[in-house]
Amino acid sequence: MEVGDFFVMDGVLQAENLTIGYAPKRQVPYVVASEISVSLARGEFVCLLGPNGAGKSTLMRTLVGMQAPLAGCVHLAGQDVSSLSAQELARLLSVVLTDRVQVGILLVRDLVALGRYPYTDWTGRLTQEDERIIDWAIQAANAQALMHRSVGALSDGERQKVMIARALAQQPEVMVLDEPTAFLDLPRRVEMMSLLQGLAHETNKAIVLSTHDLDLALRSADRIWLLPQGGPLQVGAPEDLILNGAFERAFHSDGVRFDTHTGSFQMRAQKGHVVALCGEGHFVYWTKRALERAGFQVAENVTSRDPFDLSVSGDGSTWYVRVGAKETVCQTIYDVVAVLKQETTYIKRGNVNEPL
Repeated sequence: MEVGDFFVMDGVLQAENLTIGYAPKRQVPYVVASEISVSLARGEFVCLLGPNGAGKSTLMRTLVGMQAPLAGCVHLAGQDVSSLSAQELARLLSVVLTDRVQVGILLVRDLVALGRYPYTDWTGRLTQEDERIIDWAIQAANAQALMHRSVGALSDGERQKVMIARALAQQPEVMVLDEPTAFLDLPRRVEMMSLLQGLAHETNKAIVLSTHDLDLALRSADRIWLLPQGGPLQVGAPEDLILNGAFERAFHSDGVRFDTHTGSFQMRAQKGHVVALCGEGHFVYWTKRALERAGFQVAENVTSRDPFDLSVSGDGSTWYVRVGAKETVCQTIYDVVAVLKQETTYIKRGNVNEPL
């Protein structure tokens, strides 16, 4: 069975033989991706990844019933999404978008309370059970400190927490989020992904989100839905998609390569001089990063054609740069790079043994 054909039989959200795209009136339909058969299980945290223009947003809109498929079908809790009323759909599925909601001076708790609309009558009156669920949703989203603040005064990260709380208040089977970490700084992105992963596992809700934050998705998702340009959709554990080369193929670029050893994207190595780097600990890792950024190739041994030798002291306080019999002591990585660049200039001029 190939990655991408895997189908979770007890999935609460299932797409079968789905073709997504657009069908303008009196025009030939435009197909974005086809033959998508995928499933989302209860308690599962899934990240949808893919390059710009691959169709992630189109797939998300199709899965939640905002856009009709060109072919195939989507089932939610065993029912065709297209057959559900707005109220029925809202009880089964909640959607969190990146668009800022304009709610004026509405308080956070009042906004979260709007998540109970599928369960209230035409008066919108909240019962004690509704109030209990609202309080639970705010607590589950770690938004207790924001409860009595105005939504308009919140930061982007705080606003996202509140929107997640509102989505939780719907008590859905499935939560779908479009770029929930967009506009957040790195610590808030990490916090947001950790929050959503915990909610999926602890509340047994199925959560799927689209994101461009590949590193966090690889570290936190139970499974990845990977949509390359032109398809087909690849599905599997993050590690499976790394090892079978799917990530490298999906994000191929002339100036970037996917490093299967680190699970991250790196600029393609320049054909600069080789530096033999010796040492231990995280100091060596960051020294290597700096050298590669500066265009050097890092290796374990030197040759007569590549005369740079660099070692790092055990505590990372000193770097020893050796070129032939000459040694220079540096106190910072910045100085190391500067010395090596200077030596490169000497070598190009044929003056390897000139003093610094």
